[in-house]
Amino acid sequence: MDLALLRTFVTVHRAGSFTRAAALLGLSQPAVTSQIRTLERQLGRPLFLRRARGVTPTSIGDELAHRAAPHLDALIEIAETGLDEESGVRTLHLAGPPEFTSVRALPALTPLVSQGLALRSAFVPNAEETLEGLAAGHHDLAITTARPRGGLLTSTALCDEEHVLVAAPRWAGRLGPGTLRHKGPMVLEQLPVVEVHESLPLVSRYWAAVFESRPAASAAVVAPDLRAVLECAVAGAGLAVLPRYLCERALERGEVVALLDPPVPPLRTYFLAVRTGTLALPHLARAHESLVRAAVAW
Repeated sequence: MDLALLRTFVTVHRAGSFTRAAALLGLSQPAVTSQIRTLERQLGRPLFLRRARGVTPTSIGDELAHRAAPHLDALIEIAETGLDEESGVRTLHLAGPPEFTSVRALPALTPLVSQGLALRSAFVPNAEETLEGLAAGHHDLAITTARPRGGLLTSTALCDEEHVLVAAPRWAGRLGPGTLRHKGPMVLEQLPVVEVHESLPLVSRYWAAVFESRPAASAAVVAPDLRAVLECAVAGAGLAVLPRYLCERALERGEVVALLDPPVPPLRTYFLAVRTGTLALPHLARAHESLVRAAVAW
């Protein structure tokens, strides 16, 4: 079987589209279509079902991808390592949420730079988009809050993130000690809300887990980065729900106050995902191990 045809097939399978695969491979779409048809003729079986938007693999296509992709990745790694023998530098492409990647993941990986690892990061807030990019080959490692499904991607639970309801001391003073615990979330309606999106993803998750209700207020401030949300909360813009690791120092300094200490705090799990079989690549395996080891203290 022609390895060039197999590489094109795996790229289409991961990308879910002839057009996206062509862009990744540096080929024209007709060339990709022709190669897939050639491979289908050789195998005597269809590998993809053409849809209005992209393609869906057949059962034969899925089986071939699961069997071939890890070996193909290993062959590409061997070829690229041979080209890089003089420099000894391998590049790792990491994707994940901007805050967690910046504060947790990248510092944990920087010791590997002295061992010949080059780091390239992509900040992708949306978990599904992150996994799509990983499957398509845009990233080597992905940190996400969604566990990937299917066999093309493999994931490891990395750590749990505790969420804390916080506000500046002046807002906490207006509520009075114990008021929230005794009267419930309605007392929070007087406080403005700071969030990363209009849909209030963190606040809604907190309200559902702790109060078994939905927040009544809309966002007064929307900033698409939790670090900006923290700074706004410190400045007194309103209440916010933040990961404890991100606001721990502000809590210790008294810049924000935890408005409630629920018996079971809301948690969100982070997963470390790779394309199945790629942990056979030494530089990727080292990075994966470093993150898993560092996460024990997170």
